[in-house]
Amino acid sequence: MDQARQEAVTWRNRALLLFDRVAMPVAVCDVYGAVLLANPAMAAECGTTPGRLRGRDVLDLFSPREATQVERIAEALRLRHRSRYQVSVRWEAPGGAERYGELTADPVSDTVEDTPALLVMLRVDGERVPSPAPPAGQARVTPMEARILALLAAGATTARAARETGLTTDGVTYHLRRLSSRWHAANRTQLVARAYALGVLTPGVWPPEAPAAE
Repeated sequence: MDQARQEAVTWRNRALLLFDRVAMPVAVCDVYGAVLLANPAMAAECGTTPGRLRGRDVLDLFSPREATQVERIAEALRLRHRSRYQVSVRWEAPGGAERYGELTADPVSDTVEDTPALLVMLRVDGERVPSPAPPAGQARVTPMEARILALLAAGATTARAARETGLTTDGVTYHLRRLSSRWHAANRTQLVARAYALGVLTPGVWPPEAPAAE
C-alpha cells in the first residue's frame, strides 16, 4: 500500500510539472467555475500568478460573448452530460489590449458518479490594441473648426462650407490645413474620421454636429 501511495504521489508530481510547462493557458475549475488550479500561461493572460487565481470565477476573468452559451453549459452539467463545451470569450490582457478567443471545458472525474471538475483550456484568437490617447490639446478645436468639420462630415464642399460659415474658400482651406497638420491626416476622409475618434464630432447623430461646449 505504501508503495502504491508513493507511486501515486510520484505520478501526481509529474502531472503537475507537465501542467505547469504546457504553453497553452490551462486551468482546473470546480463545476461552478471557481479556479482550483491554473498554470503559469493562464495566469499570465490575467496578469497575475497561478496562486492568486485560486477561487476566482473563470467567467469573471473571461467574459462570454454570448450569455446563452453559458446557460446551456450550466444546464448540461446539471444533467451530468459529459461533453466538451466551448465558450467564445473576451478579456483584457496585461497592457490594456482586448483579446478574444475560446474557452474549452472538459468535465473530468475518477468515476461517472463523482461530481466532475472542469479542465479549462484557453485559445487566443486575436486582440484589439487600444488607440493611444491623443497628446494633450490635440482634440481641442475652435468652434469654427468644429463647424467646418461637421459640414465636411455631411458632405459639404469647400465652397459650401465657406457660405455656411461666412468665410472665404481660402479661410476654410486654412482651417483644414491646420487640422490636417495637427492630426496627421492625409485627406479629408481621414480628417473626419479623426474628428469622430477624438470626440470632436458626436457619433450616431445626423446631420453631423459637435458636442455642446461645457
